[in-house]
Amino acid sequence: MVEQQNSSSKVQALYELCKKTFTSSGVPPSSRAIQKLCSLLDTVGPADVGLREENRDDDRGHGFLGPNRLTRVARWAQSITYVDIFECDSFTMCIFCFPTSSVIPLHDHPSMTVFSKVLYGSLHVKAYDWVEPSRYQKSKGPGYPAVRLAKLTVDKVLTAPCGTSVLFPKSGGNLHCFTAVTSCAVLDILTPPYREDAGRKCTYYHDYPYSTSSIGNGAELSAEKIDDQAWLAEVETPDLYMRQGAYTGPTVKVNMSPAS
Repeated sequence: MVEQQNSSSKVQALYELCKKTFTSSGVPPSSRAIQKLCSLLDTVGPADVGLREENRDDDRGHGFLGPNRLTRVARWAQSITYVDIFECDSFTMCIFCFPTSSVIPLHDHPSMTVFSKVLYGSLHVKAYDWVEPSRYQKSKGPGYPAVRLAKLTVDKVLTAPCGTSVLFPKSGGNLHCFTAVTSCAVLDILTPPYREDAGRKCTYYHDYPYSTSSIGNGAELSAEKIDDQAWLAEVETPDLYMRQGAYTGPTVKVNMSPAS
């Protein structure tokens, strides 16, 4: 929602700081800028983005949107609500509302920096970064995707209130999977946003233990086991049940001047 009012809100402050900090070229922000944005995000709570107190325990994960007809189904089939706050060429501000046990499968953020703040509830985050120099396993034949070695960098539960998490193009867990331990909501800022024609396509993966001797795509893997490493194989985009939600928090006064 974009209007010219309520410039004193935390959402407005986030917008203005992002507008000042980020560019569409994808140049990573400085350490000082990252710290400043994280400090502001750390102060943001559910009410600051329009999430009502009485809906925090909504096990269907639909937040302020109310009930729908879905019953308990497979965890990937549970409807996750996506709420767009603001988007431009330089950054996206959005919210994901998760029902308990729902999952956003393992996926990447090519050449992107992402700030994530759990607003309420508990979320399990499992994240990898590619091992450098790149290491691949040979496939048995044509038609099988390459399998690449990655290092586990995050494997923990985040419970609100907690600090902001940041992932970078080559560190911090650029490839991650979200699993809702309880009904929860996450405020995300992505810079720059996904854009396929600019090489920022979202790709999904399946992770296999390093000790696995063979996997579904026919690749032959080492029998050696390293606990913090795994083989990642690209998979087709899963059928995610994502519904669009209306943002009901403070409106954003848009500054039309270019980012510095």
